[in-house]
Amino acid sequence: MLKSIDLFAGIGGIRLGFDRAFGDSIKTVFVSEWDEYAQKTYKANFHDDFEIAGDITKIAVDDIPDFDICLAGFPCQAFSLAGQRKGFKDDYKGMARGTLFFDVARICEKKKPKVIFCENVKGLTIHDKGRTFEIITETLKQIGYKPFEQILNSRDFGVPQNRERIYIVAFRNDIAPEEFIFPTPVDSSKRIRDIIEEKPVAAKYYLSDVYMETLKRHKARHEAKGHGFGYEIRDWDDVAGAIVCGGMGRERNLIIDKRQTDLTPTTHIKGEINKDGVRKMTPREWARLQGFPDDFELVLADVHLYKQFGNSVTVPVIEAIAKKVKEVLENG
Repeated sequence: MLKSIDLFAGIGGIRLGFDRAFGDSIKTVFVSEWDEYAQKTYKANFHDDFEIAGDITKIAVDDIPDFDICLAGFPCQAFSLAGQRKGFKDDYKGMARGTLFFDVARICEKKKPKVIFCENVKGLTIHDKGRTFEIITETLKQIGYKPFEQILNSRDFGVPQNRERIYIVAFRNDIAPEEFIFPTPVDSSKRIRDIIEEKPVAAKYYLSDVYMETLKRHKARHEAKGHGFGYEIRDWDDVAGAIVCGGMGRERNLIIDKRQTDLTPTTHIKGEINKDGVRKMTPREWARLQGFPDDFELVLADVHLYKQFGNSVTVPVIEAIAKKVKEVLENG
């Protein structure tokens, strides 16, 4: 039985992928997530016999049980290099301190798990002219690990979402393979129509005509300046853009759906619901874009769910990588 810990756990997408790949041979023994709303969604879907720990920066290593696999979708922060920056002769405590990646290193340096798995935005590789990524890989080497990394696109793994992310798999030196082959694309055939809700969705997901005009003006202003910002209506036979929380996250993935005939506003809106059938995707549709199963419980208000799925990972990508990790551990 392999034991894992789930750091920066969010709503548990990375854990779900590993649970699927390893089945009964993995057990989560520790979870840390500071956001109380994410904790609520996590608890609704994972029933552990321990409480979710809060801020990882305040947790002592000795309070964490021993484990074999560290799962960490840590946020990307700036890695400031104080002092004269003498390359990597400084130890990582001087380089990564003050960032949340430091806590991954601090815990794993002492606990020495077999594998450290990290997921992050594609831009991590070029962040701060590549220094941030260099610090991460050097830190992993300094604490006794051999890191491998690859950028993968969710649309290649059975979900219709164009989402590129970087994945880092680091094996402890004594069990590290010569090379680690990341999974290759398995299914790029899925389209938005494959994740659409089966029944007409509530009127509240449809945009008001006043808001549509605002979006059109906003887009026209940006186009006049030569920018590509603005709302986007996706065809059902298309692939969604990366879902993100905040900003125009939902407006970049609008669809036309004329199945709902009762367009009486149920929420307070300006004007009336648009006549063209333009709507936002629902949180369940976003869950499907991230490869979460339909029995994944959505217990919170939409505003929280959009944020949580926008921040989450694509489960089938994690599962595919986790299967490769499992092969290495079984053959090691």
